[in-house]
Amino acid sequence: MAGVVFTITSGKGGVGKTTTSANLGTALAMAGQRVVVVDADLGLRNLDIIMGLESRIVYNVVDVIEERCPLHQALVRDKRVDELYLLPASQTRDKYAVTPEQMRSVCRELQQMADYVLIDSPAGIEDGFRNAVAPATEVLIVTTPEVSALRDADKVIYLLERDVGIEPRLIINRYNSRLVRRGDMLSRKDILDILSIDLLGIVPEDDSIVISTNQGRPVALDRGAYISQAYHNIAQRILGYNVPLIRFQEVSWLERLRRMAGL
Repeated sequence: MAGVVFTITSGKGGVGKTTTSANLGTALAMAGQRVVVVDADLGLRNLDIIMGLESRIVYNVVDVIEERCPLHQALVRDKRVDELYLLPASQTRDKYAVTPEQMRSVCRELQQMADYVLIDSPAGIEDGFRNAVAPATEVLIVTTPEVSALRDADKVIYLLERDVGIEPRLIINRYNSRLVRRGDMLSRKDILDILSIDLLGIVPEDDSIVISTNQGRPVALDRGAYISQAYHNIAQRILGYNVPLIRFQEVSWLERLRRMAGL
């Protein structure tokens, strides 16, 4: 049976697509799945750094497409997790070095090797984005609770539904329930009202993400970390398990008492 291809995108840069790709791929592999994470951001690769695999890259996806090496030779195995691999992007070539059909061809071969192929899409909605979504069987939209990020996510959802025929699912990243309670950040309900797609998971704001990114060690490797559980829960939902969403106290206890008293 062929593996499933997930493209992880957003439209806006800086919302955490690459971090999500690295941690979700790690969580799926830790759940016993064979996973290949593909960096589709040609010329601006970062997934290798976040996964801590940059020193082991020899070949990349463009080398595979231009037949300088077979696909299996370009895959970088993560020695910390069984069955987790990276297919890196080229650092010296740009998005025009690959066509959508070439990306489909590479992913068809990967689907015979892996249970899940996760494609880390570049920012924007131009050629790099089109390459990344071309092979997708499912798409995950990553957004932060910011108006500009939501506007870009809404545009991507429209394009996916119109041009690709895929209704994506949503991951809300860097969610700060304290700011939501103060009214300084959009709530989960606000976001879902705007985007109107299924919610797959919420990743809370946490300083450990910055630390893990700088260390090249996905936080999902640490099962004891609070934020790690968010990624593992998302992975379990992808695998078909009914795992409840993390509950956030979005209204203070004092405000709830006031509402109950009709004040």
